[in-house]
Amino acid sequence: QVQLVESGGGLVQAGGSLRLSCAASGRTFSSSAMGWFRQAPGKEREFVAAIRRSAITTYYADSVKGRFTISRDNAKTTVYLQMNNLKPEDTAVYYCAAGSPRRTIVPTDYDYWGQGTQVTVSS
Repeated sequence: QVQLVESGGGLVQAGGSLRLSCAASGRTFSSSAMGWFRQAPGKEREFVAAIRRSAITTYYADSVKGRFTISRDNAKTTVYLQMNNLKPEDTAVYYCAAGSPRRTIVPTDYDYWGQGTQVTVSS
C-alpha cells in the first residue's frame, strides 16, 4: 500500500516556475515507478512525466519536454516535478501516481493516486 500527498501547487504568472512535491508513505516506494498526470476542467487526465524506480530513466509528454523535470529522492520517499516557463495551458489539477505500469503514460496502469494539487497559470 502506498499513500501519496501532493503539495506545491498555486497561482503563478506565465513564464514563472513551481515545484510540486509528492510525499509517499509505504514500503514499496523505492520499487515503484512514479508519474505525474494532470487534468484540466472538461478534459481527460493526461500524462505529464514519469520516472522509473532507478531514478535514471524518465519520460515526458511532448508538451512539457524541456520545461518540466521529474526527479525522486528514494531516501525521502518523495518525487518532484520542477515546472519552468509555465504557460496558461499548463493550468490543471496535478496528480501524483505510483505503481508498476506496463504502459508508462496510461493512467489506469498505475495503482495509487494522490488527491491532486491545483496549478493555475495566468496570462
